[in-house]
Amino acid sequence: MTELYGGIEAGGTKWVCAAGLGPNEIHAQARIPTTTPGETIKAAIDFFRQVQQSSPLAALGIGSFGPVDPQPRSETYGHITSTPKPGWANTDVVGPIREALQVPVGFDTDVNAAALGEAQWGAARGLEDFIYLTIGTGIGGGVLANGQLIHGLLHPEIGHLLVPHDRGADPFEGTCPYHGDCLEGLASGPAIQTRWGQPAETLPPDHPAWELEARYLSLALVNLILTLSPRRIVMGGGVMQQLQLFPRLRELVLEALNGYVQSPAICEEIDDYIVPPGLGTHSGVFGAIALARQAATSPPEKPT
Repeated sequence: MTELYGGIEAGGTKWVCAAGLGPNEIHAQARIPTTTPGETIKAAIDFFRQVQQSSPLAALGIGSFGPVDPQPRSETYGHITSTPKPGWANTDVVGPIREALQVPVGFDTDVNAAALGEAQWGAARGLEDFIYLTIGTGIGGGVLANGQLIHGLLHPEIGHLLVPHDRGADPFEGTCPYHGDCLEGLASGPAIQTRWGQPAETLPPDHPAWELEARYLSLALVNLILTLSPRRIVMGGGVMQQLQLFPRLRELVLEALNGYVQSPAICEEIDDYIVPPGLGTHSGVFGAIALARQAATSPPEKPT
């Protein structure tokens, strides 16, 4: 009997659970509303227990909203830590799932997982250095460098970059509860809705919101290009489903770089440099399955 891999894209509004081998071989899938930690984790465990009745699980991967502790040697590994989401701060996600299912569990941020999925099966196949960004309910970024996901002290928090904010042109204060007008506070889906008084997806393509959005995102991308030198930038999330953003975003990035980065990938082939995800809206859950594949072959590390 074929062993399956489980994946959980643990989002702030829903958890997407899947079991399979990869994008073309998904055997079961479910969406679970993100309510309380106890209810949500139990529902996920119940889903995978049902899967185990017919097929064994080799391992499980979880890509979670955060901030999280992804350091296997840490006492709080597998926890959602200082999240502003009510009721979820300091929640152990990995512990109860690993105990209930008795399988190895890989854990990382939702955007790092999505980056791994794009590297394995999507728009970044064959690349060892790239960035995955999601622009939606929040803004986050996963970074692959030399073929490895970057963690460092904790993990990248690209959504909270501080970008130039011309308050004369845009007096909006921002929505981030920590920083006000950081990138997420100015350019996330909730920021667009709060600024313009209606959801982003209801705004027409020629609405001035999109020029402002492209400008803020381009400033962040230029900073990332200059600091991390990625070979590609993959941009997903609900806001980036407004495909008219991509051409303008590329133009503004070129304008801001002003010829400084002399690479054909940017100067001549920018349409293939800043791109939508190859896995569409499924980068996160497929990336979680990629995390599971890693966990199945990696020995567990003990806390120090």
